[in-house]
Amino acid sequence: MTATIEDDFELELRSLPGVLNVGISHGDGGEVDAVTILVRGQDPEAVRDSAVQVASLYYPDAAVIVEDAKDLPSVRGSNGARVALVRADFNEHNGMSEVHLSYAGRVGIGRAGSGPLIGGAEATLAALRDLKYAIPFYLMTVTKVDTVTGWSVIVAFRSLSDDGDRMGIARSEGDLVAAAKATLDALNRYVTMDPDRQRETPDHEALIENGSN
Repeated sequence: MTATIEDDFELELRSLPGVLNVGISHGDGGEVDAVTILVRGQDPEAVRDSAVQVASLYYPDAAVIVEDAKDLPSVRGSNGARVALVRADFNEHNGMSEVHLSYAGRVGIGRAGSGPLIGGAEATLAALRDLKYAIPFYLMTVTKVDTVTGWSVIVAFRSLSDDGDRMGIARSEGDLVAAAKATLDALNRYVTMDPDRQRETPDHEALIENGSN
C-alpha cells in the first residue's frame, strides 16, 4: 500500500475518541505489522474494538495495541504544560471566529474571518501568536472528512523552515471547535517542546505573512 493510504489509516485512528497518539511499526518487508494507540479518558477496550474495525479496512493482519495514558509516566514538553483550548465562538453576523487559548496561566485570543472552519484554524494560529509563540508555518488546507466515527476536521500546515510540515485531526460537535482542536493537534507538540519558541520575532512574523499571501 502507498504512504498516502498509511496516512489515511493513521488519521482514521487519530479521530477515535480519546486517542492522544498513534505509532505505526513495519515488518522487514515494509508492511504495517502493528499499531500502538495511546488513549486517555476512554475505555481502552472500546477504543481497541473501534481501532480493529479501522485496521480491517487498511491492514487486516496488523496487530492493534491500546495503552491507557494514566498507566504510563507523564510525558510533557520541557516547560511542563500544553496549550489548552478554553473557548471558541463564531459570530454569524460578521462571520468572525474567536478562539481563546490558555498556557501556564496566560490566555491568548485570536480572531479571523473565513467562517468557522478556515477561520477557526486561523483564529487558533492568531491566539498562539498572542501567547508569543513563533509559528513558522502557514495554513494550507482545512478539510472536513467522513470517517468511521463521524465527521472530522483535518488541517495541514506547510513549514517555512526546516521543521517539517504538520497535520492535525479532531472531531467535535461544531466545525469551529473541531478546527481549533485539529490546529492544536498539529502544532501543540511543536510549541511546547522548546521554551524559546515563545519569543516571537519580527522575522517569524514576516515569514508567516509572506507564506499566507
